[in-house]
Amino acid sequence: MAGYDVAVSLWTILLLLAALLHAAEALAASSAQAKPNILLLYVDNVGYGDLGCYGNAAVKTPRMDRLAREGIRCTSFYIVASSCTPSRGAILTGRYPLRNGLAHQLRTTENWTGIGLPHRERIIPQYLKPAGYATACFGKWNIGFAPGSRPTERGFDEFFGFRSGNINYFTHTYHGEYDMFRGAERHKVEGYSTDLFADAAGEFIRRNAGGPWFVYLPFNAAHYVGSVNMTPGEKSEWQVPGKVLERYGWPADDPSEKHRYLAVLTALDDAIGRVLDTVDELKLRERTLVMLISDNGAFMMPRTGLEVASNAPLRDGGTTCYEGGVRVPAIFRWPGRITPGAESPEVLSHLDVLPLCLAAAGLPLPKDRVLDGCDPLPVLTGKGKSPHQRLAFSYGAASSLREGHLKLVRPNAKTPWELYDLTTDFGESKSLAAERAADVARLDAAFQTWLADVKRDANEPAPRPAALRK
Repeated sequence: MAGYDVAVSLWTILLLLAALLHAAEALAASSAQAKPNILLLYVDNVGYGDLGCYGNAAVKTPRMDRLAREGIRCTSFYIVASSCTPSRGAILTGRYPLRNGLAHQLRTTENWTGIGLPHRERIIPQYLKPAGYATACFGKWNIGFAPGSRPTERGFDEFFGFRSGNINYFTHTYHGEYDMFRGAERHKVEGYSTDLFADAAGEFIRRNAGGPWFVYLPFNAAHYVGSVNMTPGEKSEWQVPGKVLERYGWPADDPSEKHRYLAVLTALDDAIGRVLDTVDELKLRERTLVMLISDNGAFMMPRTGLEVASNAPLRDGGTTCYEGGVRVPAIFRWPGRITPGAESPEVLSHLDVLPLCLAAAGLPLPKDRVLDGCDPLPVLTGKGKSPHQRLAFSYGAASSLREGHLKLVRPNAKTPWELYDLTTDFGESKSLAAERAADVARLDAAFQTWLADVKRDANEPAPRPAALRK
């Protein structure tokens, strides 16, 4: 009997262990499902007035317009540096470019072999991956591709995209060199880049439907393709499949730059729609936070025939610190958390994206570095005001500071400050600096305090190739 009792006891213990293991696995699965999937759509040089949901009656962007109806459309959302590289470094780190060490636009060989964003910096996937997220980046990298700087070395499980600031949409070349990669290896592929990145994202989401996952989808659309990325004899123009032009009733080879640009936006809209459809088909909508943000305002290029994008009704565009350069379209959807069809005039920033991702995943803020962003969820859910007393902007010689409805701005350090009241002068048409000198002095002092603060915890910029130093 004693042997029988021992056998029963051992069997009971084994059953208990199996039950505990099953409960632990179920708890882990439940915890994983509780963490939302995160889809960050980062579009390139799309202006405040470019989309239908931001007032453009000429463009066909039904999927982005629908996304705005399903979530919240922000009307005072800012990026803090109006150029592609520093904008990407800022959104991925949650830190001002002058703090994270990447405040300039990477040029040719820097994109290919430069460190770019200093390795001390941590980016979104490096926070999410240890929490069980599958992570992937599809599209434009543009923050350095030296060993240690590549996406799969900075927290992404997968990368399919290009290293540089822009490529030929069809041949995928940059300055005469083929620039499409999978992981760290060059990867030959054919197709329209906007479609390729969207389809790769959809395929990744299908493979990781059990979640949680984080997909960073930085499209190169609607960035213009310069002549250096064209093949000999190829015309430099907005690149888009002819079938998209035909949907507007225009010929497939329509030479109109305005028409071609609108079609580029529509092709981008189609691609975003396919990714969102994948989320829906897998019944992941309720568990997925979607963010759609432009990396900076549209570039205005007078006298080139290419001034066809729109930042209306804002002033100027990319590389400036006027509203057209730094205020961008931004849409957030999170069913059950964000009220559909909402609109927010509260000041938010792409610096807030990293804190939002951490909050959504139930992760604490880091204690080993300064974050300049704040969790925007109270604003996005209609339960709070802007977490920013002030926002500062800088790129090259241009700088600016917004506090409440007042905005201090200057195109370079040698010109006097201009002052605008954005409540009454949305388009920054009349400077109030002369009649409101006290406000200029106060805001200038605040800007100097900000400059001193970003030096705290700041990285030294990565070394630049000698040939590129100015």
